[in-house]
Amino acid sequence: MKTSNKLKIFNDPIYGFIRIPNTLIFDLIADPYFQRLRRISQMGLSYLVYPGAHHTRFHHALGCMYLMQKSIQVLRFKGVEITETEEEGLLCAILLHDIGHGPFSHAMEHSIVEGVSHEFISLQFMRDLNERFNGSLTEAISIFIGNHSKKFLNQLVSSQLDMDRLDYLKRDSFYTGVAEGNTNAERLITMLNVVDGNLVIEEKGIYSVEKFLMARRFMYWQVYLHKTAVVAERLLINILKRARFLIEKGETLNCSSALQFFLTHHIDINNFNIDTLAKFAKLDDVDILSALKEWQFSDDFVLASLCEMIINRKLLHIKVKKEPITDSKFLIQLNKVKIQYHLTDEDASYFVFKGELMNKAYDRQHQTINILRKNGKITDVAKLSDHLNLNALSKTVTKYYICYPKEGV
Repeated sequence: MKTSNKLKIFNDPIYGFIRIPNTLIFDLIADPYFQRLRRISQMGLSYLVYPGAHHTRFHHALGCMYLMQKSIQVLRFKGVEITETEEEGLLCAILLHDIGHGPFSHAMEHSIVEGVSHEFISLQFMRDLNERFNGSLTEAISIFIGNHSKKFLNQLVSSQLDMDRLDYLKRDSFYTGVAEGNTNAERLITMLNVVDGNLVIEEKGIYSVEKFLMARRFMYWQVYLHKTAVVAERLLINILKRARFLIEKGETLNCSSALQFFLTHHIDINNFNIDTLAKFAKLDDVDILSALKEWQFSDDFVLASLCEMIINRKLLHIKVKKEPITDSKFLIQLNKVKIQYHLTDEDASYFVFKGELMNKAYDRQHQTINILRKNGKITDVAKLSDHLNLNALSKTVTKYYICYPKEGV
């Protein structure tokens, strides 16, 4: 099949012009698997809080590829050897790192499929594409799963300071208008280096790293864990749980054939095969939104009410506390709903539920951000920083929430 390479440039609102470096990357972007990302929102239902947050996984993947191109340039300039094959592998790996995300992103990992991570599905997509592209993605897969002999290649794709994080913080900050999340990704990239096969940041970049970690913390509390976004995501999970429950009881619910498949089959890591992948590839935000629009008129009170809450943004009330929610407080709200709407305990639990929010800006146990000091020594950024908050940022902060209907809903 003859492939054209007409489209060589994307105009990105963050970085300006993004160049497509070669025919393989062009063909991957043109593939239906990748084009599907245009219909997967980057931030799920956060647009209910931040009206501008309508950007997609497609934007993000291209942005990550752009930053990877910059990183490769910087590292080569500093004498780090990256072969042509490794460069292509890096660009493909970062381009496809999020290809396994389902509709509205993270909510789906608990609803459409049972405990199957988007990373696992991304890998299945990459393997299928690798077969179709005659093994062209073998290097990319090796980098993506961390099997490559050069450890820093995987760290550029997945670490505490990878291209994924650098792009999504900057991009999400831009589209939400939350200025605190804006990071100077290009400045951080110019400070990258490799020592003993591991990615490091030169000492003069330490304040940029601190700002990046602080921005990450702000974005989690202000955007990703914003209480309204949390309510909306939990409602979406409950809607799909209720839909599955009704279908198992023998009721008919109108929705797309792709969504119907996942509501009528229990898919987990053991039975996620190539046929499941083909069905998953047909699923995007449009399936979910059209189902919600249809189901808001369902005869089932629970399903109809939950759908209407998201469609018309009449969400549940949420209270966030520093201490766990007591059983007595939970039962007070549950009983109110049961009496008001004549519901069973099980039905009322769709409207009254509790949970916890966890934020850890710097996960030192998982992987450290290492600083290359002027004397050649390598030190964890938290030990070197004079910023008192950096040690605090490596501790997990937990908050607790309870959701229940507003009065008069």
